[in-house]
Amino acid sequence: MNFPRTVRMRVHCTLLSIFAILAPTLAAQDQLFSQLVGPGNVGSVTQTSPLTVPYITWGGDMATFYANGGVSTQSGSIFGRQGLNLRLAAGDDFVQQVRDYRAGKSPFLRGTYRMMGLASEVIGSDPRTKGVMILQMTWSAGDHLVSRETLRTVSDLQGKTIALQRGGPHVGMLDDVLKSAQLTWKDVRVVWTKDLTGSQDSPAELFRKRPEIDAVFTITPDMLGLTGGLNTAGTGAEGTVKGARVLVSTAQLSRSITDVYVCRKDFYDANKELVTKFVAGYLKACEEVIDLKKKYETAGSPEYTRLLTLSQEIYGKTTIPTLEDAHGLLSDCTFTGYPGNVAFFTEKGNLSGFEPFQKSALDLAVGQGYAKERMALFPSGLDYNSPAFKNYLTKTDLNRQERFRAEAVRNEIELLTSGGTLSENTILSFTINFEPNQTEFTAEQYGGEFQRVVETAQRFGNAVIAVRGHADPTKTLLDLVRAGTQKGILKQSGSRGNYSYSLQGRPLNLERTEELVKLIEGGAFDGVAEYRPRETMQAALNLSRNRAESVLTSLINYARSKGLNIDQSQVQPVGVGIREPFLAKPSNMDEAKQNMRVEFRVLRVTAEAAKPTDFDF
Repeated sequence: MNFPRTVRMRVHCTLLSIFAILAPTLAAQDQLFSQLVGPGNVGSVTQTSPLTVPYITWGGDMATFYANGGVSTQSGSIFGRQGLNLRLAAGDDFVQQVRDYRAGKSPFLRGTYRMMGLASEVIGSDPRTKGVMILQMTWSAGDHLVSRETLRTVSDLQGKTIALQRGGPHVGMLDDVLKSAQLTWKDVRVVWTKDLTGSQDSPAELFRKRPEIDAVFTITPDMLGLTGGLNTAGTGAEGTVKGARVLVSTAQLSRSITDVYVCRKDFYDANKELVTKFVAGYLKACEEVIDLKKKYETAGSPEYTRLLTLSQEIYGKTTIPTLEDAHGLLSDCTFTGYPGNVAFFTEKGNLSGFEPFQKSALDLAVGQGYAKERMALFPSGLDYNSPAFKNYLTKTDLNRQERFRAEAVRNEIELLTSGGTLSENTILSFTINFEPNQTEFTAEQYGGEFQRVVETAQRFGNAVIAVRGHADPTKTLLDLVRAGTQKGILKQSGSRGNYSYSLQGRPLNLERTEELVKLIEGGAFDGVAEYRPRETMQAALNLSRNRAESVLTSLINYARSKGLNIDQSQVQPVGVGIREPFLAKPSNMDEAKQNMRVEFRVLRVTAEAAKPTDFDF
């Protein structure tokens, strides 16, 4: 993924002006969001022509600009043709948004889902202002957790110190990362910063100044400044931090930060047709913007260039210095479109859908002290089968296609393994063990692990999961020793339990598995009829592959039995055989069983392994 320089920064995630207020006020982690908003009366929405609609600094809002034709609805624009009359208003100050929403200055709130969770107790305290989530706009692909080189996977965060801006959506991203690693907030130490970027009290600057900080959440420009790139490590030159690397990004954790619109319940009930037109118009704009963007990237598009220019004018050149920065801002988000909204609000078994996301958002809000009570939002009650959508939109295919090219994924996993870069591209890994000769993996025995895999696959929508079967090397080692001894090339010395070996006069360490595998593959121990370590090793590889495939089959069956969605192209079985033993030379059966395992690895893969798609759902 290529990132332009200044703006691919998810400024709205930071909502600089909101959190300039929020951060210094929150002296403690358990500051209630209601205290930030302060007291105020609930007013009715009286100004409806034009109707005020907030926007924030994010690529998804560029589709809103396109639909409206500018800050005011233009004749001939998508919203104009829908009969709407809107005035778009800057809403990066989310606290002020909530005040205006409560007062009736606008019936809409614009932010991320978890920001709505933080405000849920405020907006849910009066029946008139209870929130109806009317639109899912995008998923983020431009937020990053940067770490020191000593951290290799997200499991290594246990006991570590992490810096992030107080109150921003990176709070939700950290929550997702911790859940994925089966850690809790008590397992890490959080250092809160006032600002997200551009000051000495921001995560990136603290990372540079304080070596005790192990990891920080950043937006793209700061990530580039610390590491030099999404898939590179900082060298210490040109302002980078030596060894700093992206531990995980929403480029892989693609269903962590989602952007939404919420509408007041009283306004929604009285103006459902208007709300429907607004949502349908936005989704129409997404269709057209996506097509224009594709054209721009291949042959150029004057209309898309006009959208970039319009966005630069609205946000200002301080925020969007160049048109390429505007293009980068748009490219950092993944639109969900009509299919995504249908899936998000109505699809059963969607672990990234409205209800699971709401549970997560409210758990976070109450658990971290932003709210005392769980006050839920209402899901969109829109009729997606109505002519307002089905006869108006063109990209309405609800058939979820496989996300990855399975063969390309398998090839990449093999290349990562053979090239020695598997660990570098591992985000998370965990294992299950099995008994000798075990061929079945039931939900009764492994249901908890299967559930974790399904949830992980949903969160990490742009990563793949390798199901890697491992075998114990004991039988191969025995055959190697016996074959080598009979051939006269291997000498054994010492006493039982403390043997040492030499191969043709040179010491041979039976715990150096990689060296032994190369010797076996090179034919060093071939030629002895009774003992054939090459065949034994191949049999172990075949068995490990079969076990991986068996586990995958059981996993798919488990997901189906629970009514959960899982993309089979995202989860690929791999046989490892004896190449990566947990214990290279077991001395008893209990030790040997530790090698009998199936490992789940969440891996970064190149964009070429994924199938192109307009919408993420």
